[in-house]
Amino acid sequence: MSSPSSDSPARDDAAALNAEIRAFLSARRDRALTREERAEYEALRARWVEAVRAGLGTAA
Repeated sequence: MSSPSSDSPARDDAAALNAEIRAFLSARRDRALTREERAEYEALRARWVEAVRAGLGTAA
């Protein structure tokens, strides 16, 4: 359920990434993440952080 990676993660929409992270975690609600799933979650989260930071930089 991953979105395609882009050339610039900062261009990703923070709200869309947030929704993707929520869906990812909801699908795995009653169990611990596997090592691979944890890596995927961390990658999504890193892209979200970059998108938020990019949004703050352009809003100022």
